Amino acid sequence: MSSKTVIAKYSAQGETFEIFVDSEIAYEYITNKRQDPLSALTVEEVFKDANKGERQSQDKIQKVFKTSDLSKIVEVILKNGNVPLTTEQRNKMLEDKRKQIINIIARNAVDPKTGIPHPAQRIENAMVEAKVSIDPFKPATEQINDILKKLNLILPIKFSTANVEVRIPAESASRCYGLLKQYGLKHEEWQKDGSLLARLEFPAGLQSEFFDKLNALTHGNVETKIISV
Repeated sequence: MSSKTVIAKYSAQGETFEIFVDSEIAYEYITNKRQDPLSALTVEEVFKDANKGERQSQDKIQKVFKTSDLSKIVEVILKNGNVPLTTEQRNKMLEDKRKQIINIIARNAVDPKTGIPHPAQRIENAMVEAKVSIDPFKPATEQINDILKKLNLILPIKFSTANVEVRIPAESASRCYGLLKQYGLKHEEWQKDGSLLARLEFPAGLQSEFFDKLNALTHGNVETKIISV
């Protein structure tokens, strides 16, 4: 096995799913430089414990991912799991995530006294002064609230948030779960029929982006309700 091969791990519903991937190709896929998730695999198998060669059962794979399509399974693991990266790759992801977070705040936050948005450079300077820590693997939308609390100690800032309720049918629920986590999942109720009722809270400026992604994953077969903005 190549020296570039690492184990990517994903946990859900009390189960662990592991795959062997090429670290460089996996990084290219995670950063959207590649489109085919299967190209990152070095072994076409999903394991419960990759080091021991213990394969994960097809029943548990089907239960969690709602599919036996290896491409879709690998996509979820790479985008939502833990993928070991080199220091250089990690630093690049960290810088990209920092820029993404600054962009989100600049688009959605204002000075509460004037109602005028803060320039990106001012936000970046405040993040440095507040010693904000950024997780390169955690979606930007999941980090915004904690970062705003720290920025408020340095910079008067107000964020408008949207509270949204969605009902996703069983055939799309697991596929959409990672997206819901990215956009501030606050409450989830799995129904007897396998559908998912969820409530989310995220920056109001991200509503169109969220609904576009949700509709793409469900092919429009989803119920949404804006509770408050």
